[in-house]
Amino acid sequence: QVQLVESGGGLVQAGGSLRLSCTASGRYAMGWFRQAPGKEREYVAGISWSGGRTSYADSVKGRFTISRANAENTVALQMNSLKPEDSAVYYCAAAPGGPRLNLPSMREYKFWGQGTQVTVSS
Repeated sequence: QVQLVESGGGLVQAGGSLRLSCTASGRYAMGWFRQAPGKEREYVAGISWSGGRTSYADSVKGRFTISRANAENTVALQMNSLKPEDSAVYYCAAAPGGPRLNLPSMREYKFWGQGTQVTVSS
C-alpha cells in the first residue's frame, strides 16, 4: 500500500508564500491537486518519476513550482504570490508504474494523501 504524508499548509496573506511537502513510501510520478469548498478537485502540478518533466495548471503557472528529492521520496510544491482563490485543501497523489520519463495521465493517479489546508487571506 502506498502511503503519502503531506505537510506545510497554513494561513498566509495574499502575495505570500507557502511550501507544501509530501513524503511517499516509495518512488512514483507525483502530482498535487486541490479542492475548494463546493468545487471539484482540480489538478495543480505534476512531476515525472525521473523529475525531468513537470506540468502546471494555467492558473498557477509562473507562481508555483513542483520539485522532488528522489533520495528522500519527497515532492514539494513551492507556492508564491498566493491569491485568495488558491485557498483549498491540497492533496498529494502518486501514480504507480515504475521508472518512466513521461508524466502520468490524470487517471493514473491512484493513491492520495490526507490533504493539507491552505488558506490565503485578502
